[in-house]
Amino acid sequence: MSWKVAGVNFDHFHMGDLLRHVADHPDAEIAGIADEQPERMQEAARSFGLGDEKVFTDYRQCLETAKPDLVILCPAAARHAEWTEKVAEYEVAILVEKPFAASLAEADGMIAAMEASGKPLAINWPLRWVPAHVKAHELVAAGTIGDLQEVHFYDGNRGPLWHGADKIEKEPTAAEKDASWFYKRAEGGGSLLDYLGYGTTLGTWFHGGRKPREVMAMWDRPEGLEVDEHSITVARYDCGLSKFETRWGTFSDPWVHQPQPRCGFILKGTAGTISSWDYGPTIRVQTPERPEGIAVDAPALEPPFADPVQYMLHCLGTGAAIEGPLSPAISRIGQQIVDTAWRSAEEKRALPLLGEE
Repeated sequence: MSWKVAGVNFDHFHMGDLLRHVADHPDAEIAGIADEQPERMQEAARSFGLGDEKVFTDYRQCLETAKPDLVILCPAAARHAEWTEKVAEYEVAILVEKPFAASLAEADGMIAAMEASGKPLAINWPLRWVPAHVKAHELVAAGTIGDLQEVHFYDGNRGPLWHGADKIEKEPTAAEKDASWFYKRAEGGGSLLDYLGYGTTLGTWFHGGRKPREVMAMWDRPEGLEVDEHSITVARYDCGLSKFETRWGTFSDPWVHQPQPRCGFILKGTAGTISSWDYGPTIRVQTPERPEGIAVDAPALEPPFADPVQYMLHCLGTGAAIEGPLSPAISRIGQQIVDTAWRSAEEKRALPLLGEE
């Protein structure tokens, strides 16, 4: 094994999915895992055959003992900056599970901490690894539908507690919902912070790094909840309007059965359109030559570009820069839109994009 990877903080159940990528990598090993609550690591330790010598309740002991090349972080959204700054002191590359942060200020703190460490930072957006969306980006970049004018995004699931690592279905109890950080405002909970960054960050990728000038958002917070379960954000670009909608409470989970509305993206250009659904085997493309639309295959992604761990270790091994949605530059623009949408929903008015000089 040439690469050592550690997983720190199990707030987000996606840690299990990311550790699975490490376990499946032919040249990597899980060198250690750490969480202040040992019961949260039991499933991972069992699934990946980790002995007691690789399981820690003190992240410092974990990093000092394991000496990893890469650390995967999965804290609650509001603690991303805190944990990135803690781990950055060990001068190790970091992969943070989405979202980037709970605020633009925290995202900028993460960027600064990693620049000081001299190591790369990446933010993982799982939808980046959906072959359909990768193929859609390829065609947009090639000019297949002309100049991109609109991004339409609708995404979510039945709720964050209805599934765990490896998408194992669960039936959450009221007590679990009350205790979960996903439903706590102070911890960065809510569908807007959970899913809007997907749309705005991949949307920025589709837009070629373009930023909107103005953002307006509205959310729905059911009675008795601190956070929203549904939000709609409209962003005004020089080329037109784009829309980003997040939803906890879809009729079905999109990785099992696509709900209606479907989860994914519709991209409208000056010379065509593309629909790219989450987990779909094809995308649908309209062009002047084929206005009726045709299905275009979305081939499986090939190593080392098939999952975030492969990609990070490839970049570390070759010295290549982190690009696309995982890069702090693109994710920061996504965070700007999220911050502006949050304030817009609170103030009930359209706002210019926050974080501009």
